[in-house]
Amino acid sequence: MLRRSLRVRTIQASLQIEGNTLTEEQVTVVLEGRRVSAPERDLREVRNAIACYEKLPKWAPGNAKHLLAAHKVMMAGLVKQPGAWRSKGIGIAKGDQIAHIAPPAARVPGLMETLLKWVHTDTEVPAPIRAAVCHYEMEFIHPFEDGNGRMGRLWHSLILQRYHPLFVQVPVESAIRDRQADYYAVLGQCDNAGKSTAFIEFALELTLEALKRVVTSRQPRMTSASRIEAARHHFAKASFTRKDYLHHFPGLSPATASRDLQEAVSNCRLQREGDKATAKYRFA
Repeated sequence: MLRRSLRVRTIQASLQIEGNTLTEEQVTVVLEGRRVSAPERDLREVRNAIACYEKLPKWAPGNAKHLLAAHKVMMAGLVKQPGAWRSKGIGIAKGDQIAHIAPPAARVPGLMETLLKWVHTDTEVPAPIRAAVCHYEMEFIHPFEDGNGRMGRLWHSLILQRYHPLFVQVPVESAIRDRQADYYAVLGQCDNAGKSTAFIEFALELTLEALKRVVTSRQPRMTSASRIEAARHHFAKASFTRKDYLHHFPGLSPATASRDLQEAVSNCRLQREGDKATAKYRFA
């Protein structure tokens, strides 16, 4: 139920940025397969996004074919060629002014291949920064006829989720929707500056805000037993340290982590090798 609620918030927020009129309650009704009275295009956008986010775990962030497949699902029935790079030049207008001219269409496949290869291979750059850079560069390249914003946000979330499972519960799209004016302003600022630094800082700030909300709201509801059970699913047969345990539960104090582990050892759920900070644990 939590994941469904988060998916509804994520989908509604990302589409609302693009002008979709459905509320979270209406998106929930569509997700449940019931009828909603709303503009047909808005309903199509929601149904497509639901299908797209359901397939998200199957796609790899560094795979261009997967990005095209995701666009095909997201934009089916909304553009002439879903799942294809754009074939024409494109400019973005603000009022009577041209705010951004995207690179020529002939360069799009090469630019996207280079970007996604970097996302996959340059693991020295922390994942939250790679996610932000990928998001900004997709907006700059504008690789698709339409749907570039929602695809940028989708791939941003995908990179974060592959980095750590906690990000499944962190709807970055909702954080962006809440600061939509700042989002577009910083994109324009980066275009004028010719570099993505400001957007990276903005995206990291949003990510931190979203993480704090999730950790603050979820942590008190977890008991020692539920944390140990979650750790069992995560670590499986692998050995781990208290530091690894703390990394898996952001916001947990070292003292509480020690109590969890000691209790699990006493109950014969965990086996311990070593002592104090150097101790390693493995599920029995």
